[in-house]
Parts: sequence; C-alpha cells; structure tokens
Amino acid sequence: MFSRTREENEPGTSFSGIAKSLPEESFVDHRPLLRRLGDDPTGDLSLNAETRWEAMAESPYTTPNDLFFVRNHAPTPRIDPLGWTLVVEGPGVERTLRLGYGDLLRLPQTTIVRALECAGNARVFFAEEQGREAPGTQWRLGAIGVAEWRGVALREVLERAGLRSGACEVMLEGLDAVRMRRPIPIGKALEEDTILAYAMNGDPLPADHGFPLRAVVPGWAAVASVKWLGRIFVSLQPLFSPWNTSRYVLTGGHYGRGRIPVTSQVTKSALELSWPAVLPRGRRTITGRAWSPGERVAKVEYSIDGKSWQQAALYGPNVEGAWARFRIPWEATPGRHEIRVRTTGESGRTQPETVPFNEQGYLYGAVVSHPVEVL
Repeated sequence: MFSRTREENEPGTSFSGIAKSLPEESFVDHRPLLRRLGDDPTGDLSLNAETRWEAMAESPYTTPNDLFFVRNHAPTPRIDPLGWTLVVEGPGVERTLRLGYGDLLRLPQTTIVRALECAGNARVFFAEEQGREAPGTQWRLGAIGVAEWRGVALREVLERAGLRSGACEVMLEGLDAVRMRRPIPIGKALEEDTILAYAMNGDPLPADHGFPLRAVVPGWAAVASVKWLGRIFVSLQPLFSPWNTSRYVLTGGHYGRGRIPVTSQVTKSALELSWPAVLPRGRRTITGRAWSPGERVAKVEYSIDGKSWQQAALYGPNVEGAWARFRIPWEATPGRHEIRVRTTGESGRTQPETVPFNEQGYLYGAVVSHPVEVL
C-alpha cells in the first residue's frame, strides 16, 4: 500500500497550480519556524529544525510536512519552476539532457515511503552517553522523518540521457548558495527506490525540502538526498566534493586519520516523549518509533530498571526502509526513571550499548537513556 509505480501521472497533478502558488521572494522567511523550534546553536548554516518527538505521538505513520526535520547548508532558495531546468551531462552519458518541470511531471511516476535521516542525528549522545563531545549541531533523535515521496526514478532520467556502460558515479548538485553536491555510485543511483522527488506526502515539495526537485537516496545519510537539484553529472571515474572528502566523513577517534565518506545509516529508536519527560503516575502506554535502514524492524525491546529487557508491541505498518511504531505498557510510579529502548532489524542488526567515536559526530546508533520524571 505504500509503494507503487505508474506509467502516467495521477489525476490532479497540476504544474500550473503548483507554479501559481509560489511567492516572489528569493529566499524563505524562516523566522516563524525558528521561533517554534529554536535557533541552531552552532551558527554554521541557514537553518536546523529538529522534529519534536512529543508532537509525533498523535501523528500518522508518515511525518507531517510541518514537523519534518530541516537541515540546510545555506539559505533556502525560492525557485520559479517556470524558469528551472534540470541538466544531465558528463562523460558517463551519451548526450546532454535538459528537462523542465513540466517534462518531469510527464515522465513515468513512482511513489515510495522511505525515511530520510541526517548523518548527525543523535550527535549529542556522544557527550551525554559516552562522555566525549563531538562538535556540530547537537541533535537528539529528531533529525529523521518518513514521508511518501513521489517523483521519477533516477534510473529513468539517466537512461534517457543514454547511460554508458562504463559510468562510475553520479554527482547530484543543488542550486542553493553553496552548490551542495554529493556523488553516489552508479549502482546506488540505479536502485529502484532512488528517485528524483517533486512531491512530499501528497503535496509539492515545500521550499525547505527542495522544491522544485530533490533526490531521495534511501538508506543513506540524508546528505546524499540533495535538495533543489539543478545538475546531474555522470562520470567514468570516482568523483569528489567537500561533502565526501572533508565533511560527512568518519575521521578521528576510532577512525584515526582516515576519512571514510558517510554512506549507510544505522539502526535507532526513539520514544514519542518530550526530553526530559514529565508524566503523571499510574498505568499508561508509551509509544515510539524504530528504524533500521534498508530493512523492516524485527523487534523492539525496552528496559526501565536498566537491567532486564522486555519486548515492546509493534503495531501498524512496518515498511522496509521506513520505520515501525511500538507500544510500551508501564505502571508509572513517582520518581525519576530512565527508559531505554533498542531496535533489531530483520538482518539481526541490533542497537549496541556504545559506538566508536568520530570527531564529526556522525552515525550515533547506541542505546540512549530517556529521562522521565513521574509526579
């Protein structure tokens, strides 16, 4: 029910209706969102906005667009689709291909439900759980979201440009002020669920999420899912950018002087509670969500005493590459508690107690202690 491919656009897809909805400003005014979610304490980019898990408790399986986390490397551009073109070029294709927004809407359409998660999600826990702080935005667990993405398979576009047999990597480049760009291997680019998305949860992409077009590269850190796409360069050899050589690399600590580009995400879980949480005493049900990239969730376990583990009840959809929801029954007694949760994916991959440190604070996937005070 959550993944389908169609040869034609669904009724109601309207290029003209989308275009008319655009304001004239060049950049989005983030002030209301910043007031709601708080300024980025590092000051290193235009906007970071973290999903509040307590707001997700009453949300559907997918993350509503207005709650979906935002991670931008520069001010959000406001792009008029009437003058926008996607260019596909490079020695890895036979011809340069130029597609306007209307051209994309007429291509065979695909819809997927997948998670996108920032590589730095849960970075704060390197300090709070393991005693060693990593610089950067101190995300808790809210730099993840699941959406229904609609668009065109990247493979479809590459084939229309005449993909050469020796093609090696694909550089996705955005139209923001820093020209954010990240290469992916040709094998990842050709996977069925790697898409160029123009809609999110049934609506045109919001500006903060890449309008008019973004990549969705499931299972990988969201830095690979480049927003505001304007250019796709296909090479016959490996490609490099600041976002796979100096940033978004595993280096320092356990990794020494090496610089390993961040690719696949890691298994995690989160409770749908504020941090820290304050709850009334008595019997109640705690809910949360668990995910393991590239697979379904097999089980979720929880511990309240810090020693024994019990299995939580999964409920609702459990879509591969998205997440599963779970419930924990609890007789909440007065005092201070810490609830610990761990996820196991279908492959047997389970959240560990600790993870190796890296100096950029990426891929924290260890079990965390959620503080709860019961009154």
